[in-house]
Amino acid sequence: MNVRQSGATIIEFSLSLTIFLTFLLGITDFSRMLFTWSAANEAARMGARYAVVCDNTFNRDAVLAKMQRLLPQIASIDVVWEPAGCNASNCAGVTVNITNIDYQWISPIAGLSRMAPISMPRFSTYLPREMMGQDPNNATICS
Repeated sequence: MNVRQSGATIIEFSLSLTIFLTFLLGITDFSRMLFTWSAANEAARMGARYAVVCDNTFNRDAVLAKMQRLLPQIASIDVVWEPAGCNASNCAGVTVNITNIDYQWISPIAGLSRMAPISMPRFSTYLPREMMGQDPNNATICS
């Protein structure tokens, strides 16, 4: 192989590798976004479960802290007890909403400029009242 062809091979390889790595990082970043989406959905479900079952159910900050164990990016939630103004003896259920979560791309899909964060939709879960304050099948959810 002569020297001129060796140089051309290196250039072709570097261009091909750049395109390949860009696609690979894009696929990885899209997978991260799907994981964040799934984790946010699960965090809303877990927050509603925690709010329905545990003793400190009317403490919004405790529900948020429990949800942030699963997905630390959660900054704000709404916990709505139904009917409004109910207590542990007469509540019918709870709705937990994750209201503001953004996903930041890290891969160079759109070139060298940094992409703006994507606002994810509101994640919401409603659970009817169970045995408020106790769960005979699993006591570890409240810890």
